[in-house]
Amino acid sequence: MTDKGRNVPMEVDRLYKSHYGKMVSSLLYFSKSIDLETAEDLVQDAFTSALSNWPCDGVPDNPAGWIFRVCRNKALNRIKVDERVRGLFEYEDFSADEPRFSESPIDDQQLKLLFSCAHPDLSPKVQVVITLKYVVNLKVEAIAKILGMTLDGVDKMLLRARQKIRDEKILLAEPDLAFLKHRLPIVHKIIYLVFNEGYKSSWGKEILREELCEDALIMNKALLESAIGNKETAALHAMMLFSAARFKARFDPSGALLDLEEQDRSLWNQDLIQYGSSFLFQSQGQMVSSYHYEASIAYLHCVAEDFKSTDWISISRLYVQLLQNNPNPFVEMNYAIALYYSDQKKRAWGILNGLQQKPFLNQYYLLNATIGKFNYLEGNHEQARHYFLKTISQTDSLVEKEYIQKLLDRMVE
Repeated sequence: MTDKGRNVPMEVDRLYKSHYGKMVSSLLYFSKSIDLETAEDLVQDAFTSALSNWPCDGVPDNPAGWIFRVCRNKALNRIKVDERVRGLFEYEDFSADEPRFSESPIDDQQLKLLFSCAHPDLSPKVQVVITLKYVVNLKVEAIAKILGMTLDGVDKMLLRARQKIRDEKILLAEPDLAFLKHRLPIVHKIIYLVFNEGYKSSWGKEILREELCEDALIMNKALLESAIGNKETAALHAMMLFSAARFKARFDPSGALLDLEEQDRSLWNQDLIQYGSSFLFQSQGQMVSSYHYEASIAYLHCVAEDFKSTDWISISRLYVQLLQNNPNPFVEMNYAIALYYSDQKKRAWGILNGLQQKPFLNQYYLLNATIGKFNYLEGNHEQARHYFLKTISQTDSLVEKEYIQKLLDRMVE
């Protein structure tokens, strides 16, 4: 045992963050008679045991191994030790008091679990929620905050997911290589969504947002290092690295959101930009995906000396290609922004006005913020005020509200 003075709750919380999903997936593979809900209960009980025992006994030399040993013993109390007790631990030395656990935030077990979360019978929202729960190892409270859901909403979604997994026999088990490759596009989308949830400014002052981006990069890096990742995986990695490189410059010291043209580019992480460039080069091949176009757009932003010298013409052309791959109004809005800054304002306004005619998009705060910003730049302050006030009424994000209010204040100075 190590010294007893170590902060036990902090140590348990750290282990929960890095190992909860690993231990749940380990128990699922440990015995076919253990279902997801039982595995969760066993792991929760083991963490509770750590909180009870470690203040008196001290934190073990291998804390993760200690918790897993408790999980395993509790599991053995619930099942008959027969030929079913196999899986990932077929060659495990069960006589060891404290089996060694990798300290890596993601290992092969979690990679398999990630592909299980990508089961096509689960909806995209459920896929993201169970990934955040079992692979990223977030608590329900954090998931609710990230996704803008209530605690009850997340709990109910997890309950329905467990029920579906049990009733339809969607086992969280390792599929064969063909199935893994078939699910790869879904896995890419899950990782992309997890990264975006961490990157978006809606909850800008939360520490969790940066950690979530790191988790997405870790998951994708595990894919790249496996036999499953492909050129599209590399393009996705490049795109995320280019975005992560600008992370520190997106907010001022007070936590206020900054526009791209307001950011201090000296704060952009040049090592990450160079690292991302290597993956963009690695991604080159016959297949060109949406991630390739998004990574190329992000690259052009990263290498521009300043906002004015950004190659907006090339970016607008890349958006044309992206729209052919992935036609949706949100990409179309970004295409209009690129057109505006490449001095093709008439076409940009035509697209924005067309998007505004769609009822759903008319209520989308980023579209109204964009129209307000362009009216502001054109000197149409009354129109800008109208759209800025509309934006404030449509977003719950304090950071976004503060940013729009800053633009409103500038008009009266």
